[in-house]
Amino acid sequence: MMRTSNPALNDKVFNDASRLGAGQTMTLQGTVNKTFVLLGLLVFSAAWVWGKILQPAAAPLLEGIEGTARAVPPSVGPLMMLGVFGGMIVGFVTIFKKTWAPVTAPVYALCEGLFIGGISAIFEIQYPGIVLQAVALTFGALFCLLTAYKSGMIRPTENFKLGLVAATGAICLVYFVNLIMGFFGASIPMIYSSGPFGIIFSLIVVTVAALNLVLDFDFIERGASMNIPKYMEWYAAFGLIVTLVWLYIEILRLLAKLRDRR
Repeated sequence: MMRTSNPALNDKVFNDASRLGAGQTMTLQGTVNKTFVLLGLLVFSAAWVWGKILQPAAAPLLEGIEGTARAVPPSVGPLMMLGVFGGMIVGFVTIFKKTWAPVTAPVYALCEGLFIGGISAIFEIQYPGIVLQAVALTFGALFCLLTAYKSGMIRPTENFKLGLVAATGAICLVYFVNLIMGFFGASIPMIYSSGPFGIIFSLIVVTVAALNLVLDFDFIERGASMNIPKYMEWYAAFGLIVTLVWLYIEILRLLAKLRDRR
């Protein structure tokens, strides 16, 4: 049985899709094309929010402010919240209504771009050059793991998949507990610290996020061989974007922790 820890991509998804109507079917190239479209939409909305924060008109707000707290234009906060909650809602809609993916997947990418653009600009203000490094490492990991997967260096065996599912679930549980604690004014401080534990935690999370790409590659390749409906190209591309966004954010956090130790 095919498994993946990405909630958007699992064996049941393609099994369900294969029982739907005939017509044009999913292809590997079609999925790649849709992934580039979603990346383009994400970058477009991210660049728009990035410009609102770093544009010259915002410079007086950003100059002379010490420490990690930085002022940003008032309109950016609501845009980032729209990105977070809008992306979450549209993401769940896509998961439960896969036939809507040709519409909801692009909307998800645009929403995620609002958040990514805002958080990236804030990190860039605090740590100049960090965004370029995070982008390079994210796509470097994508290329390296795709190469390793295609060459057979990494084989997504059943034990590999089960272990990664468990690790991803554990990380989600930690973040969920930290979120609940936040409602009571508390948190798990060590996971966000720049000390040894915080850095080790981030390294583990980045590794798990990156390895999820291997499962996604395997899932997409097998799905493309099952003659499932064409709309699943959008759905599969959406699932891959989910993993890439997670990986990028975790790399950004890790780099920030390493900068704080200097």
